[in-house]
Amino acid sequence: MQIIVNPEKREWAALTARPQMERSTIGPRVAAILDAVRAEGDDALLRLTREIDGVKLSSPAVTADEIEEASRLVPQELKTAIATAKNNIERFHAAQQGEGVDLETMPGVRCVQKAVPIRSVGLYIPGGSAPLFSTVLMLAIPARIAGCTQITLCSPPDKQGKLSPAILYTAQLCGVTHIFKAGGAQAVAAMAYGTQSIPKADKIFGPGNQYVTEAKQQVSQFTAIDMPAGPSEVLVMADETADPAFVASDLLSQAEHGPDSQAMLVASSRALAERVVREVERQLAELPREAIASRALDHSRIIVMDTPEEMVEFANAYAAEHLIISMDNPWEVARRITAAGSVFIGNYTPESAGDYASGTNHTLPTYGWARSCSGVNLDSFMRKITFQEISPAGLQRIGGVIETMAAAEGLGAHKNAVTLRLRKLE
Repeated sequence: MQIIVNPEKREWAALTARPQMERSTIGPRVAAILDAVRAEGDDALLRLTREIDGVKLSSPAVTADEIEEASRLVPQELKTAIATAKNNIERFHAAQQGEGVDLETMPGVRCVQKAVPIRSVGLYIPGGSAPLFSTVLMLAIPARIAGCTQITLCSPPDKQGKLSPAILYTAQLCGVTHIFKAGGAQAVAAMAYGTQSIPKADKIFGPGNQYVTEAKQQVSQFTAIDMPAGPSEVLVMADETADPAFVASDLLSQAEHGPDSQAMLVASSRALAERVVREVERQLAELPREAIASRALDHSRIIVMDTPEEMVEFANAYAAEHLIISMDNPWEVARRITAAGSVFIGNYTPESAGDYASGTNHTLPTYGWARSCSGVNLDSFMRKITFQEISPAGLQRIGGVIETMAAAEGLGAHKNAVTLRLRKLE
């Protein structure tokens, strides 16, 4: 990893840049996939699964027998771990439920806000070399707590035409019954437009590779998506109170996600940075995904800054998906953070905890979107509807205000809708 010491502010834009996605080549290919699924439905979906994934399926639907078989294949130790994580995630997301708003803004003018669930949601769960059954927990649990009536899950099949047993087991544990073997841009298209087998979703959730990310961006004009997203990333802030081995492990836990992931360290000294580099090299050699992590480290960086104030400013400029604060008085540092997806406080809070079991959600904004977007939470699966009721006395109080404002904007019909009612009351 490259070490940069006290960079000038004019260099920060380049230092906070993410690996570029190949949209110029991926975009047209994704558009063609979306068009095919939209026009042909299941026929296109099955054909693309055969061409892209190398799997011939007779139907994309997962059967009850496959779910039952998957449950038998998951070790009891993992089932117990999933149950603990499920409980923590349920508790944290259930606590986010609000009571709504019901008040009179002035006598006779009642305004109400009510949260209602999104009816149909689609969950994309990555498969491949690292099937993310944890993402099932992160998406299906808040969807169920919110009250979504139709929860559809898509995940790419393996070469035998099966889904990961852990994904299937977790899905049924969370009450998901519409499960399909479909991956990549074609799965996003199926959930966005609907096919003969896969119901149309009103909002699509879930991480994925560059094709999935591009597909979500393209369908967002027809169907809502959780957030703009790119490859996974972490930024660790560390001073002399940090353990270099812990810091290295956090950097590598993000790097092993994929070759386009990014791991950043903002360190308080060059000596600390060099100790972390040595730990990264030692731990990397022991990882089963060493080749993937090594490629991610090629575009990862270590920034050395002299003061905590500069470290905070750089962290806010980067706006990390995951931000780890391994510093003295970490909560004091955290209070100054204004841009991050999820923050991990202190030396004994690894980013892995948020990925799996602490209770917070791991579906988070990347690529700097943490400056303007939240991670997935209970509200992500709901929409807010407002209601208003005005009594005759209330209209007499507020009517003149509305008439004056409507006239100032030149909207006579708006004014007349009030004027007619006021005359009636007279």
